[in-house]
Amino acid sequence: MAYDVVVIGSGPGGYPAAIRASQLGFKVAIIEKESLGGICLNWGCIPTKALLKSAQVYEYAKHSKDYGINVTGAEHDFGAVIKRSRGVADKMSKGVQFLMKKNKIDVIMGTGKLKAKGKVEVTGADGKLQIVEGKYIVIATGGRARQLPNLPIDGKKIIGYREAMVLPQQPKSMIIVGSGAIGVEFGYFYNSMGTKVTIVEFMPKVVPVEDDDISKELEKQLKKQGIEIITNASVEKVDENGSGVKATVKKQDGSSVALEADIVLSAVGVVANVENLGLEELGIKTDHGRIVVDKFCQTNVPGIYAIGDCAPNQALAHKASKEGILAAEHAAYLEKKFNHAPEGLDYSNVPGCTYCSPEIASVGMTEKAAKEAGYEIKVGKFPFMASGKASASGATEGFVKVIFDAKYGEFLGCHMIGNNVTEMIAEAVVARKLETTGHEILNAIHPHPTMSEGLKEATAVAYGEAIDI
Repeated sequence: MAYDVVVIGSGPGGYPAAIRASQLGFKVAIIEKESLGGICLNWGCIPTKALLKSAQVYEYAKHSKDYGINVTGAEHDFGAVIKRSRGVADKMSKGVQFLMKKNKIDVIMGTGKLKAKGKVEVTGADGKLQIVEGKYIVIATGGRARQLPNLPIDGKKIIGYREAMVLPQQPKSMIIVGSGAIGVEFGYFYNSMGTKVTIVEFMPKVVPVEDDDISKELEKQLKKQGIEIITNASVEKVDENGSGVKATVKKQDGSSVALEADIVLSAVGVVANVENLGLEELGIKTDHGRIVVDKFCQTNVPGIYAIGDCAPNQALAHKASKEGILAAEHAAYLEKKFNHAPEGLDYSNVPGCTYCSPEIASVGMTEKAAKEAGYEIKVGKFPFMASGKASASGATEGFVKVIFDAKYGEFLGCHMIGNNVTEMIAEAVVARKLETTGHEILNAIHPHPTMSEGLKEATAVAYGEAIDI
């Protein structure tokens, strides 16, 4: 079968690439070995948010008296919580199936491997082989849970994020290795459900990629919720003999701590799926386990693109989606179906969101990075404790922090921690894209009472014009 564009992988990078290519007049096929929507829709972004929503509702029920509502005997059904999450994921995957039909994209189930320039070999579940031809090929094979040598995931006592979403029974205790987004989200969920959670982080702070102030605030809030946190430490070995696990945690000061739990969740990041793709045979370059691409996501072999987690930069669904669209538009530009070269991505303006409670959202430089880059900066922080909407909502934890270049007013970075801040960060992303200055934010009227006022208020603090604190 011959196509104009063949996409390998149907995750949040692959399926938008296929749809955009179809919109631009290409005949498109997408190859998927498991479920349409990839990890994000089936085992990542979407089902985890469903779990976290259940935890939030349970927390509301437990603390209903704070709102003048008496709910007694609130209990959770762990199996029903998991079932709801899977139902949400299945519904989203069916939505992608509909989009494939709507856009006349052929879905080929199986595992794809590059055989030659313009040719992909697909191995079906029954072992049958077929060759699919495409003038342009988009590799969107995503990533999987990284495994530490001394912490091999067996799916039973040492698990990854995938198993953590469908445990048949709720563990009484859990050790989470790694405090990135996956680690702290599952930490919040299981702790809310009543599991005793201990997080072990190798770096000196939790959520290590975030601004220092954000990390400090999150650690304070997680500890307040009852989560034990050990930083500057690593799990050296896990003894799986007996009913649970015994973990030896080595601290950087040389001391050791023995921890016992029902289960260990390894949440130490993701690794790209670049093996057995035929990259070596075609001479496609890789670096540090990712496929090397140019500003249009094209590999060193013309006509072959790589996007998402298997390509460089952030391993985030929204970044993958934009790259998929970019690859499709570049192919269309080469075919004169698109009248101008598409704009490359600005990887310094990709927002990051973490959906624990309180939520975290950030974009741009941290305060430390801005100083290291040589900027003279203005920094403003607005605590939600001073927000009328936050007080009315009973969610006064956290703050908005903004960083501006003192000389020109350039919006260097924005960092938020608090209720629903993942819905607020887009303003900062758009503002930075438009090269908005601090004074322009101050002159843009923000609605009251809202949490989103926090961005304007933090900017006012940075410029010495604060009204409400």
